Formats: sequence, C-alpha cells, structure tokens
Amino acid sequence: MKITDLLTKDTILLNMKASSKPEAIDELIGKLDEAGKLNDRDQFKQSIEERESQSTTGIGEGIAIPHAKTSAVKDPAIAFGRSQEGLDYESLDGQPTNLFFMIAASEGANNTHLETLSSLSGFLMDKNFRQKLETAKTEAEVIEIINAKEAEENDEEAESGDASESKILAVTACPTGIAHTYMAADKLKATAKEMGVNIKVQTNGSSGVKNRLTEEEIREADAIIVAADTKVEMDVFDGKPVIEVPVAKAIHEPKELITKAINKDAPIYKGDGKKSSDSSDGQRSGFYKHLMNGVSNMLPFVVGGGILIAISFFFGINSDNAFAKMLGTIGGDNAFYLLVPVLAGFIASSIADRPGFAPGMVGGLIAITQTVEGAGNGSGFLGGLIAGFLAGYITLGIKKMLEGLPAVLDGLKTVLFYPVLSLFATGMIMLIINPWLTSIYTGLFDFLNGMSGANLALLGIIVGGMMAVDMGGPVNKAAYTFGIAALDAGNYTFIAAAMAGGMVPPLAMGLATTLFKKKFTKQERETGKAAYPLGAFFITEGAIPFAAADPIRVIPSMVVGSALAGMLSMLFHIGLRAPHGGLIVVPLIEGGVMKAVLYLLAIIIGTIVSAIIVGLLKKDVEKA
Repeated sequence: MKITDLLTKDTILLNMKASSKPEAIDELIGKLDEAGKLNDRDQFKQSIEERESQSTTGIGEGIAIPHAKTSAVKDPAIAFGRSQEGLDYESLDGQPTNLFFMIAASEGANNTHLETLSSLSGFLMDKNFRQKLETAKTEAEVIEIINAKEAEENDEEAESGDASESKILAVTACPTGIAHTYMAADKLKATAKEMGVNIKVQTNGSSGVKNRLTEEEIREADAIIVAADTKVEMDVFDGKPVIEVPVAKAIHEPKELITKAINKDAPIYKGDGKKSSDSSDGQRSGFYKHLMNGVSNMLPFVVGGGILIAISFFFGINSDNAFAKMLGTIGGDNAFYLLVPVLAGFIASSIADRPGFAPGMVGGLIAITQTVEGAGNGSGFLGGLIAGFLAGYITLGIKKMLEGLPAVLDGLKTVLFYPVLSLFATGMIMLIINPWLTSIYTGLFDFLNGMSGANLALLGIIVGGMMAVDMGGPVNKAAYTFGIAALDAGNYTFIAAAMAGGMVPPLAMGLATTLFKKKFTKQERETGKAAYPLGAFFITEGAIPFAAADPIRVIPSMVVGSALAGMLSMLFHIGLRAPHGGLIVVPLIEGGVMKAVLYLLAIIIGTIVSAIIVGLLKKDVEKA
C-alpha cells in the first residue's frame, strides 16, 4: 500500500489558518471529517489529545505528526497541513512547526496500513523531501512528491537486497556537539545502509538529544554502539552488549563497529557502571571522558566571555567608555571568573553524577581564590583539574562508604551526607595543596612567557600542528585547552596559534579542491566549497570528510600547514583575547591593523602550503 492511498487531495491543507497547537489540531481533524474519514469527530479529537498529553508529537525540524488509533476512525487516512508562517506546536526542538501530518488509524487497522503510516516518519527525516513539500504549489504536486519519494525508497531497497535481521542501535556524542556528533551518526547510517543492516542512531548534540532511543528499541536491540567523547547515560543499556569507542572511530571505522555489533562482539554492560569484561577496542579512558565533560560545559563561558572581553578592549576598556566597562564586567569579571569552577564542577559530576558537582565547584573556586604570596593568585586550570578529579573520586568514595546505611536514611544521603562530607574533604585537601599547585602553575607560565626565538617557534609548531592531528579529537582538544589555560593566565599568544592551526585544515582542503579539481570527486569538490566557511569560523572538523577518506595523504599535509601557521603566529607575537570565532575576531587582535594582517598572512601561508602538499600527493581520480 502506498502513502497516497491514505493521503489524498481532499485531505490536504496547503494554507492552514491555525495560529496555535489546539487550532492546528482542530483544523486537521475538520479536514479528515469533511473527507468522510471519521465516525465520531469528538471521540477522535479526544484520542488525539490523549496522545498529546503523553508527549508532544511535534518531533522537531518543523514537523508534527499527531496521531491516534481509535474506533472513531472510519477509514485509515492521513491529513497533510502546511502553515506558511509556522506555529508553536510544543515541538521537541522548540522551533516553529509548519508541516503537519495527522495520522488516523482505525481500531482494526492491519499491518499493511500501519507500516505505510509509519514509513512516512522516515521520509520526513529527508531534508530535501521536506523542502519540496514546503514549496509545493498544489495538492497534486504534494501527491507527486510523495509518490516520487516512495518510489525512490523502494528502488534503493531493491538494490540493497534484504536487510539484515540484526537490530543495531548507536549513540554519538562529542564535547562540543557541533560536528563530530552528526558526522559519526551520518557515517554509521550510510555504512549500515550499504551493509543492509537496520540501525538507529541517537545524537547527543549541542542542541539536545535527537532521535532518542526508546526502552522498547533498547530491549530488542542485538547490540549498542556508543561513540562518544563525553558522558552518555549508560544505565539504560543494562544487560546489553555495548561497544564503547571514541566518536572519531565511528567516522573512520564504521564498518568494523557495525560488524562487531552484528556479531555481538562486545562486553555486557552492567547498570552499576561496570562491565562484565573489559573492552580493548581502542576506547578512551574514563579520565578523558571526564575531562571532556568539563571542557565542553566550560566552552560557552570561554567563547562568550572571551569575545566580550576582546570587544571591550576594542572599545577601550581602560578609558571612561561605560559600554566597554560593562562588557569587561560581563566577560572578565563574571564569565571568565567561572571558567575554572565550572570545569572542576562538571569533571566531578561526570565522575560521581550530581553529588559531585557542588564539591567540584567549590574546589575549583578555592583553586582561583586562595592567594599565595610571591606565586600569584591561584593555581588556575591546573588547580581546577585537580579539584575536579579530587572532588569526583572523593564523592564516589563517600557514596560507596554510605551504601550500608539503613534504607530509611536514603533520602538524607543526597541532601545532607554527600554534600557535607564531600565539600569538607575536597575543601580541606584543596586548601592544603593549592599553594603548592599555585607555585607550579605560576612557574610554568613564567617559563612560557620568557620563551623567545627558536623556542617560541617550536612551541608554535607543536600547538599549531596538534590542532590538525585529529581535527577536533583529543589531540586537538588538548592543544586548544592549553591555549585557554594560557589565556586565563594572561598569555594571549598561545590561543592565537591554536586558532590559526585549527583554521588551516578546512581552508586548505577547500583550496585544494579548487586548485586540483582532477584529484577530487564531484562530491568532494562540493564538500570543499562548504569547507571554506567552516575554516573561516574556526571549525576544524570541516576537514574530517577528507581525512577519513584519505588519511595517509591528508593528515600529514594538514599538520605541516597548521604547524607553519602556528609557528608564524608565535613569531609575529600575535595576541588574541577571543578564544573562538575565526575571522570574525581577527579585528580584535592586539596591536592593531598590522598585527591582524600578519595573523591573516600566517593562516594564508599555512593554508596554501597544506593545499599544495595534498594536491601533489593525491592522484587524479581517474588514475586512483
């Protein structure tokens, strides 16, 4: 059965008048009733509202699929409505909804009807399909678009053969939730499709969880792939084979991961956070995940606060400019002041869950506020890291110690015992060790600030090159975090070198696809066009598709250009108070126009060098 057997011209509304969710529901129900699809309009509306009371059917991406299965439906049907301006349908992503598919399933609907109705949801995940529906001018055109999509899907299924009976689930997540999360998800889905394997991928991105796995899906799954560099809720996978790997592995080795999942070649996860056996499949340690949880939650303070500070200096914060002083207060006195406590708090909560957050925050605050005579005013990032892990593991130990308490005292653990004991222990230890940590931290940055000439160039090579090694992975994040730590300590050259090195890979791959067109496929050339703006805005991940396809040639080429850009940035003594933004923040570079020109020159030279190297190393597409 086709979707258009259920969706006909007389159940299509191309110009809905509704301005609210209740009005939209009424309008769609009215259309179904006019078409003679309902036995009882009021009863059907009650069923729709009961479903909405459980959870909104506004699934995001501008789509809502209100539905009900009830005897009030005479003939199974679909009503399609389109709101040109969009309306608030309480969608999961909080965005206005403009495409509505109301599904009316009869009480005795057979499997064919239900499968046809459910296939519609999958079609709506295709952005091109949605765009065509948004611009359709007539009811007949809507029908034609849906028929074409259904025929396309049927052709692809015929080409791929029978799908595997395996049911694989996956979760992808990266610290920033901008690029790696979605690239990994797309790679897993595309590879699974090629292999004829059923897979569903949940993405834990910066805008929230999308395509969330349900309890039923987890229960029926053969195995779960968790490709993440930050904390993921794992207890829901209790008793299932779980493959835990870094998010980059899902981008580079999706076929291997899916094969392992099909074969259930994975340890059984236990809900207490332990596994029945150890996995040696290249997964990163808990240390890295806890650290990245802290860094990812700290980034909004870094980026927002840093750019506001830079803008305040642009206006002249040391003058009587009231606006500049306000920006400085927001960015420096508040946002930047919270960097270390937030870092420590989220590291601790990653280790010990919510009870670890308070002692982590307090430990981080002690790190930056306890003054030490002759050694600065705090241990900065070093103290924050120590405080975060210290608070996390102390809280974990306290939770373990109190497991034997009577059940009647369970309610007091989280509100009394955990915070009092963990705050006391973390605070006392930090007060004792922080003077020592402060001396080390201050001495390290005094040494770095005293570097010049060849040593400075070498440091620029290391920082810039690291940004291109894994393009958003742990090495990249280590270099960037070092730059932020230096920025917090008052040295603005390291973050400039890191940003220059991070901008080169996508810019270089964009330039390479432009200069050496015969070396790249049509799809790669199109990807190269998108790489330009990604590089310009300091999103290193824009080069990942090229690195994943040809790592042997691409990665070394990018490292050379990024290292060169980092070295030149350091030699030119470029100082930058804004830790993110790419070309947008170049005008905020300390030293005026000349320094900004030199910084751009460093990035351009690194970009050209990398582009030429990768162009010379790659073979023509026809010869490859």
